[in-house]
Amino acid sequence: MCIRDSTWVPLAILVVLVIAMVFTSFYGWTVERLAYRPLRGSFRLAPLISALGVSIFLQNYVQLLQGARVKPMQPVIQGGFELTDPADGFGVTLSYMQILIVLVTLVLMTVFTLIITRTSLGRQQRACEQDKTMASLIGVDVDRTISITFVMGAALAAVAGVVYLMYYGVIDFFEGFIVGIKAFTAAVLGGIGSLPGAMLGGILIGVIEAFWSGYFTVEYKDVAVFGILVMVLIFRPSGLLGRPEIEKV
Repeated sequence: MCIRDSTWVPLAILVVLVIAMVFTSFYGWTVERLAYRPLRGSFRLAPLISALGVSIFLQNYVQLLQGARVKPMQPVIQGGFELTDPADGFGVTLSYMQILIVLVTLVLMTVFTLIITRTSLGRQQRACEQDKTMASLIGVDVDRTISITFVMGAALAAVAGVVYLMYYGVIDFFEGFIVGIKAFTAAVLGGIGSLPGAMLGGILIGVIEAFWSGYFTVEYKDVAVFGILVMVLIFRPSGLLGRPEIEKV
């Protein structure tokens, strides 16, 4: 494993990760208080429009704060395993960074699945997702639960951002918008409300893009992903692992 300093680099990555999670969690809490909570009783499209406005604001805020130039970063973790010999005409390499991404994803998905399914906070979150009015009637603090959910989501976004930066080595103020669209697509494809479904959706998007780029033109890989998303929404609106919403009267 080719790392510049095998002693300090992992510790530095951990420190940066913790700082990013704390810093981004504060942003998530602030956005929920300013852009979402006042619209909680409004029409259903209002939070979506507010989310787009906040996204544009944050992009321009980072652009003004750090500049519009793309900033490259030297690779921190290098090396990997050669699964096939390049001399045979088809080389496949599994990098250490890819292994780290898979491990981090599995750990986070396991931890948050346990939180959602086994803890009191998870039960409150599921109750608010199903019916906020009834949840408040049985004693759930809806505002507090939603704020904590935004903090958790922002912390996960920080982890994704740090890992994305380490893998691609590019800092761009506009990069988060494309990644956010892909993340939303993965959630819809896998099934809104299902953590394993979101992970499955992300894996499928990556596989579709990889195969499309390998066998067809790279410029249309996003078209292929969103085309399959449209087909899923038409034939299975609840997603691959999502459950159809049944309204009881």
